[in-house]
Amino acid sequence: THSHNRDGDDTMFTKTRFDSWDLPASLLDGLASLEWTHATQVQKDTIPLARRGLDVIGQARTGSGKTAAFGLPILEKCEPTGTLQALILAPTRELANQVAQELQALQGSTGLSVQTVYGGTDLEKQARSLGDGVDIIVGTPGRVMDMSERGHIDLASPSLFCLDEADLMLDMGFFPDIMWVMERMTGRSQTLLFSATFPQEIIDTANEFMNEPEFVLTNTEELDIPPIDMYSVRIGRANKLWVLGRLLARMNDEDQTIIFCNTKRMVDLAVQRLNKHRFVVEGLHGDLSQNQREKILGRFKEGEVKTIVATDVAARGIDVDGITLVVNYDLPVDTDSFVHRIGRTGRIGRKGTAWSLVSRDDAPQLSKIMATYGLDIVPTEVPELPDGIDSDPVKRQDDFGETADVFGFVTLQLNISQSDAGSSRTVANWFQNSLRCDEMAIGDVHFDAGSTFISIHTSKVGLALKALDKHEMSGQKVVGTV
Repeated sequence: THSHNRDGDDTMFTKTRFDSWDLPASLLDGLASLEWTHATQVQKDTIPLARRGLDVIGQARTGSGKTAAFGLPILEKCEPTGTLQALILAPTRELANQVAQELQALQGSTGLSVQTVYGGTDLEKQARSLGDGVDIIVGTPGRVMDMSERGHIDLASPSLFCLDEADLMLDMGFFPDIMWVMERMTGRSQTLLFSATFPQEIIDTANEFMNEPEFVLTNTEELDIPPIDMYSVRIGRANKLWVLGRLLARMNDEDQTIIFCNTKRMVDLAVQRLNKHRFVVEGLHGDLSQNQREKILGRFKEGEVKTIVATDVAARGIDVDGITLVVNYDLPVDTDSFVHRIGRTGRIGRKGTAWSLVSRDDAPQLSKIMATYGLDIVPTEVPELPDGIDSDPVKRQDDFGETADVFGFVTLQLNISQSDAGSSRTVANWFQNSLRCDEMAIGDVHFDAGSTFISIHTSKVGLALKALDKHEMSGQKVVGTV
């Protein structure tokens, strides 16, 4: 059960009192007027960092008290001078209003001018009220951009910038506008960013526009990541089983392993194929009866079964101290699950390792997981077989899928020059005849620097390499490399 700080959720408050911080009296008055005494988790984690002037990335959902988490440090740093010192961007008019109202209440007697800037209302009227002086603007990206282009907002002026609900902004297509705004904020000295999730684009933007930001995760009690070594191997789907075979071959008699797959079907397939390769493994997924499940878990706890293949749901409640290896056969779709998975190992001071098998399609998800939790996952080669085992438990397959383009074509380089090969048509025909395949499987041919390049569909690459082995092309032996 996640304590994801829904509104009015008691678990979200910490024992930390606002009056234990040396906040200005006017802000303490503001807090008192709202009858707020204790900081929520995100406030406790964020406010001290933000007050020190650091850039902060906070993972927080609506209703976790994050407005005060960025609001208090911003209010504390601003003075009622009527020049723009802080810009806060929110995705919608409603959210902008909500943030502005909360800042008004929190500031007590500070006397700052907090104004909203959003679309759907009279631009000129908004411009006039800004003309009388403003200290803090809470706005939506499009309108802020619009008003700065018309000269009503000077983006070089504010030193503080906060981006709230970044993932929602991304979904709504605001990111180009946000970049536009950030690029023009030349006086920016501190940036705060809040998001419930961290898609790759947000991570990239944060890296580009922020200064060594601190990561703050609200559900910290669940992120007690044990001291485990984490590795990732880049490997195509076709050869994940080959790598898994090597990992399992390296286990000693004490070791126990959980292998995670994303679907029931994948669990069943992995179990079938591993059993066929003489590994003793059991599968756990939601289709099992409670009775079957308990039997398997019992055998796992006793150590009769060393390896279990499971889905996230089925692995809940597995509490076995001897687990030394967790393998992500599939990377989880949900980033939180990654932490739950790897937390199954490294119990009670034991050494644990977690390996993730990452195909080309999984790579963005891995970056996202690493960034969200600040994890150090070491990219590594496929592990060697242990001493005493000469042959792979699972054979490696030819897999050209990883090098293929989006249409499934792979480019072969042939060591034959254009003058020897003839026209691109001749080369394409040679392959079509040798492979006896549909012309759709043969793509473009081009010549470059004494070599010939041809793109061939992944399903035919193996055959093409065999054909080159067997037959000459234009009277000479040709070698093809992927």
